[in-house]
Amino acid sequence: MRIPHALIGLSALLATLGSASASQACEAHPPAQEARISFEQARRIALDAAPGATITEQELEHEHGGSGLRYSFDLKTPHGEREIGIDAMTGRILELTQERPDDDDRD
Repeated sequence: MRIPHALIGLSALLATLGSASASQACEAHPPAQEARISFEQARRIALDAAPGATITEQELEHEHGGSGLRYSFDLKTPHGEREIGIDAMTGRILELTQERPDDDDRD
């Protein structure tokens, strides 16, 4: 039985697309699955480090320093805006900075 060349080409294309999709799915999995510390645990660490603060923004990101995966929180405190970075693998505070009032005006 002879298989038409077009069918062979189509099969090869589908196989290639299937393997590309699988590798993209592997790369695109959410970083939260990699974290050992949950968002809730990280929020508690952040709020303990800045008493009286409220969280205004939060994200989990790949970033240099520590394990390379960190929670980043923007905090509103009685003394101004702060940013805190918490290692998502260890719970260690990697950064705690005071935001200057003109930081938002630099865009």
